[in-house]
Amino acid sequence: MKLIFSLGPFNIHFFGLMVAIASMVGIGVALMEAKRKGLDQERILEVCLYALVGGVVGARLMYILVYDPAHYLQNPADIIMISNGGLSIHGGIVGGALAAIIYIKKNKLPIWKVADTVAPGLILAQGIGRVGCDVFGKVMSSPLPWGITYNGNLVHPAQAYEFILDYLLFSYLWQKRKDLKYDGQIFVHYLMIFALIRGVVEFSRINPSVWGVFTVSHVLSIVMVAAGTIIAIYLKRNKPLKTDIGRKRTNIWGTLLFVIILILFSLIIFYGVQG
Repeated sequence: MKLIFSLGPFNIHFFGLMVAIASMVGIGVALMEAKRKGLDQERILEVCLYALVGGVVGARLMYILVYDPAHYLQNPADIIMISNGGLSIHGGIVGGALAAIIYIKKNKLPIWKVADTVAPGLILAQGIGRVGCDVFGKVMSSPLPWGITYNGNLVHPAQAYEFILDYLLFSYLWQKRKDLKYDGQIFVHYLMIFALIRGVVEFSRINPSVWGVFTVSHVLSIVMVAAGTIIAIYLKRNKPLKTDIGRKRTNIWGTLLFVIILILFSLIIFYGVQG
């Protein structure tokens, strides 16, 4: 991980800094949505904190179990060395969701309404966090102007591909959030579209294949799409919204302008630090 600066014995890495910023922004967006929906902001904050802790644990466990279990069996002390890398976004989503569900059930909150509330902030946070990621893509077969030099090779900036697509997904969810046909629709769309994004970006990354060109990440993305489809069918049939309250759409041009500026700013930071 790229070191930004040190404070005495503490090292501040680029990835850790971006994850911290991403967490604050994502929680802030969730609290804004909670206020708009009339939900208890304190409860939503606690949901986010539970999900954050569960997400980190889930991301680490998924990486250990799926990508390199032999190493961690031989070196158990390395399990807690998150600063050395080794997190799975799919595991983070599963772990965060499970932790949030535990809190939501315990406090008798409307689970799908809460899920819709946090989803836009979640994908925005994922995009911002990805700016600091130092897991680069494959070596380019032919030089392209947006390639980035890593270990002497021109490689695909897989992180940039992903955060751009994450931001575009955020713009879609932000527009869609006031035009729902059932509670849970925003979260389901987040789950399915992000899985597709991750599957597409995976073709530019270096991971062991499990079948042809397909990797473990592709398999997990397929599972997420399938799960999202099943949930969507169930909710659409059993939990339809009966009113048209809140169907007024957000200003699309304002959202697009925000996302374009965010993409440009993120690219400047990404290439400035990682390039």
